[in-house]
Amino acid sequence: MNDVSNERFFADVPVFTDFERVTDTSNYHPLPNGWFLALADIVGSTQAIAAGRYKDVNMAGVSVISAVLNAVDKGDYPFVFGGDGAVVALPGNLEVVARGALAAAQRWVEEEMGLTLRIAVVPLADIRKEGLDVRVARHAASPFVTYAMFAGGGASWAERQMKSGRYGVDPAPPGTRPDLTGLSCRWSPIAAHNGEIVSIIAVPAEGGRPSPAFRKLVMEVVAISAEQGRGGHPIPPDGPEFAFSMKGVDREARATALPGKRLKQKLFIMLQIVLVVVLHKLGAKLGRFDARRYTQDVSGNSDFRKFDDGLKMTIDVDAQHLGRIQALLEEAKAKGIARFGLHRQASALMTCFVPTPLSRDHVHFIDGASGGYAVAASQITGKTLSAVKITP
Repeated sequence: MNDVSNERFFADVPVFTDFERVTDTSNYHPLPNGWFLALADIVGSTQAIAAGRYKDVNMAGVSVISAVLNAVDKGDYPFVFGGDGAVVALPGNLEVVARGALAAAQRWVEEEMGLTLRIAVVPLADIRKEGLDVRVARHAASPFVTYAMFAGGGASWAERQMKSGRYGVDPAPPGTRPDLTGLSCRWSPIAAHNGEIVSIIAVPAEGGRPSPAFRKLVMEVVAISAEQGRGGHPIPPDGPEFAFSMKGVDREARATALPGKRLKQKLFIMLQIVLVVVLHKLGAKLGRFDARRYTQDVSGNSDFRKFDDGLKMTIDVDAQHLGRIQALLEEAKAKGIARFGLHRQASALMTCFVPTPLSRDHVHFIDGASGGYAVAASQITGKTLSAVKITP
């Protein structure tokens, strides 16, 4: 595959809009030869969650996506956010740049957030030697944003290798900072409107690959959540209610400004917040910026459901729909079709990557506010974390 088509691989993947088709194998296309996965996750996320720092854990995970995409000039490459980590797929010619971005993010997370970020670069060739693959689909969350879906088992294998200490990246020198332009953490937790915010992870049974029965399970779970309206979307259609976190403002300032310039950055962020609120209330525009359209796009552009070698959803559902979903998952587990984790909480978290509010392609990563995907994943591995009170 030549360099042009290599660079355009994800852009040329056909888009599907109906999430119920997420298990349709025709939507998935293998990554080109020579690509690699840049991965990261938080070490000791259990302790961070127990301390109520899941918002910090989320921001550390999204910082990896921000750092890597900014380092490669925001090219159109597939990525997925996993709550306490992330994966980005890139062509081989960007490996040196990606390694630098990962190492810089790791250093920033350690020095500014007091968390340990584990990082790795895994060649696709090594994944395929294991008889696995990384196949990518492209789902349109809105007319302005698409998200990658990963299948083939390769990303999960790569994550296991990272956690075992393989494919590591050399650490960056102290004081190294990634380019986190656009990383935003302003919104407070978003309360459930239908019933509860539920984070769900469903993966094939131990040692298995997605079977027709597993794909049928995913379709049925998605179909039940769709009955709730908007697929159980946890963010209202006009966007979240205006509730901003000063801790979030502080996190964003630490991400986007050097120590000596953070007070100025905080004031600038707060001015932006006030301006958005005023413009929204008045229905007014400032140049090309339309506050009401922006908050609607925040909702439409959010990644509240995805497929990453298994189904991941953070949805707002009532007790009746949740009961039906849980019964399906329990039955699939009993039959050896799937393993799952399901965590209920009162609100959702949103961490954002907004290179410019004037463009409508800003992306918003959704998780549960009290442990979310991390707690759900622990139920699969047997670690079983408990719900926690989030620090906004």
